[in-house]
Amino acid sequence: MSEKFSDEPTRLATTIVPLFAGQTGEFVAVSSPDGGRVELTAGADAQDDCAVFRLAGEHDLVVGTDYVRGPKFRLYEMGHLDEYDLGYYLVAANLSDIAAMGAKPIGLLSVVRYPAEMDDALFALVMRGIRDACAAFGCLNVGGDIGGAERLILSASALGVCPAGRALLRSGAKPGDVVCLTAPTGPAGAAMAYLRSGVPDLVIDSLLPSLLAAWKRPVARVDEGLALGASGVVTSCQDTSDGLKAALLSIAESSGVGIDVDERSLPVPKAVAAVAAHVGVEPLSLVMGDSVDFELVFTVPSAQVDDLADAVGFHRIGVVTEGPEVVLTGNDGERVALPGETWRHQRDGKA
Repeated sequence: MSEKFSDEPTRLATTIVPLFAGQTGEFVAVSSPDGGRVELTAGADAQDDCAVFRLAGEHDLVVGTDYVRGPKFRLYEMGHLDEYDLGYYLVAANLSDIAAMGAKPIGLLSVVRYPAEMDDALFALVMRGIRDACAAFGCLNVGGDIGGAERLILSASALGVCPAGRALLRSGAKPGDVVCLTAPTGPAGAAMAYLRSGVPDLVIDSLLPSLLAAWKRPVARVDEGLALGASGVVTSCQDTSDGLKAALLSIAESSGVGIDVDERSLPVPKAVAAVAAHVGVEPLSLVMGDSVDFELVFTVPSAQVDDLADAVGFHRIGVVTEGPEVVLTGNDGERVALPGETWRHQRDGKA
């Protein structure tokens, strides 16, 4: 197939409009018991300057923005991700923040800037990744911006709603609360650690697809976030996009508390343990470190944690304490600082 390079209006007409048509009919109105309602009255299909939502009743609007590097993703440059994967990842990264607030995502605004050498087929691949991820997480891409740039640049803003005053924050953890995690962390970091090592291993090669799934098809925990918000008992919540250690430190600082993590309760996936042994690090350094897994870590009063388990699956990994220390209690009973590195945005890219 020969390459085709269209201008922005043509790509809008031939790619964006067909991919995102019929949104006002596709949007499922968000209703609340008090009669509140959210409807989409003008989406990407309207091709107006902005999308329009009609909000009736008492709602809080939750808004977040996340930028995703394009070709500077290291795994993309190594050939493990393609343009579809980048578009999919962009959506998951943004909707994970909405999920962490216990909100219902109602729309995504995407920014896709592309270099002159990106042909129509590759542009469409990015947009299909965005569309399919939105469909997977029950959210529409209601607009945004496309146009030229010196390289592929991906960014988005996600919109969500929750009942007034019910957004989940990082600042409400109380001493005695149980610290919970929706699913094991570490696969994304393990994939990166193995591929960076440059030392092949047949066993880990067989596990690599499952590890790379954290990058290629990341899961924003939207359903879990909604259940946590609806429960009315969750005292704090944050996603682990900067790593589990970073999330725990942030909740502790925002809430003015300490956290004691129980090593015996921390789930360690077998593939993560295998990579840790291969590259010569402790498994918990991958589990706790800057692994981009988009899980939710949250706190719940001990008296209510059993009831919450009926609605959401999670691991109990520790307890909130009075003091400011955030520590790991090892299998030997010794209390030490949390292992692993926390993500720092000024460093070279996550992927």
